[in-house]
Amino acid sequence: MSGAPPRILTIAGSDSSGGAGIQADIKTITMLGGYAMSAITAVTAQNTRGVQGVEVMHPELVMDQVESCLGDIGADAIKIGMLGSPQIAMQLAERLDTFAGPIVFDPVMVATSGSELASEATIGAFGALMEIATIVTPNLPELAALTGRESIADEDVFDAARELAEKHDTVVLAKGGHGEGDEVLDRAVSSTGKIASFGHHRIDTRHTHGTGCTLSAALATFLAYGQPTTHAIRLARGFVYAAIENAPEFGEGSGPLGHQAVRKLG
Repeated sequence: MSGAPPRILTIAGSDSSGGAGIQADIKTITMLGGYAMSAITAVTAQNTRGVQGVEVMHPELVMDQVESCLGDIGADAIKIGMLGSPQIAMQLAERLDTFAGPIVFDPVMVATSGSELASEATIGAFGALMEIATIVTPNLPELAALTGRESIADEDVFDAARELAEKHDTVVLAKGGHGEGDEVLDRAVSSTGKIASFGHHRIDTRHTHGTGCTLSAALATFLAYGQPTTHAIRLARGFVYAAIENAPEFGEGSGPLGHQAVRKLG
């Protein structure tokens, strides 16, 4: 296998407009030199203005997709995004408990457009996946929901992230895109304390559809290359920033990123 690209399995929903979900993941993994495989949890009718329809896959079909990939080609890392149902979440947690590589879990609850993508029951099943995840990547509203808070002030982000990290013995990357101010500040926290903070100037744009999907897929890819956690986060953030800068400005709402315009970072 010398010289072969790292194999990344993404388990997520399909975005018909190509800006988020499986489509964003495959673009990201491919642009970063990885080999992308997918297990689709749900099919959405979606564009930059919102989500018009969702059809959740049967859990057995999702697991069949996972088995087809892992049982033949194998994977060096796994990214998990939109789940669709609590049954899918629980079955994935059980199946992937013995997976030896890194697992990046993006606890998707709401699309960039504001459309709900996870029921309360599905969110309640996230705990099982956080138990097996190497890194969990919630945005601030997701972090609040996962720690039982109505909202999170800037001074409370570290405590909330550490609470979640300690509870599930994982690394939590608390994404600051929903915060206030001219700087986006992300905080990586382990069960033993703060690892690092990452900041960059906020780009004034409405074209941010799929940023969370892109970040988690890039992070899984860099971890599959064997990059240390902190450096993998730094590289993944750089890829997302460049993709936002190169957004093609499609659509009337929250437009997609410019994955194809970004050269490989590493």
